[in-house]
Amino acid sequence: QVQLVESGGGLVQAGASLRLSCVVSGRTFSDYAMAWFRQAPGKEQEFVTAITRFGRTTYYADSVKGRFTISRDNTRNTVYLQMNSLKPEDTAVYYCAAGDTSFLRPEKFGSRGQGTQVTVSS
Repeated sequence: QVQLVESGGGLVQAGASLRLSCVVSGRTFSDYAMAWFRQAPGKEQEFVTAITRFGRTTYYADSVKGRFTISRDNTRNTVYLQMNSLKPEDTAVYYCAAGDTSFLRPEKFGSRGQGTQVTVSS
């Protein structure tokens, strides 16, 4: 069983940056593609971004393309989400997820962390 622990959330002003981290344990990290989801109050969960096992392929939702960057360090069992030019509509709980898959599709990511809150004030 894989465990995921997110960190790095917080309260920032619009235009600021944050970097989220997610440390994975319990299994070989490079066996997993990794992703970030988010959920805002009253809204459906959004598949934000994902990265393949060795970082060769990434996916970004249109809402974050050009502002967010996903990366991973397989030596540190960690996936990162660099978020720049944050907007109030980015406010949500952000969840790290792992999937034993080669396909960057949301239904392939079954293991999730507890989430970290990101709040962007206007």
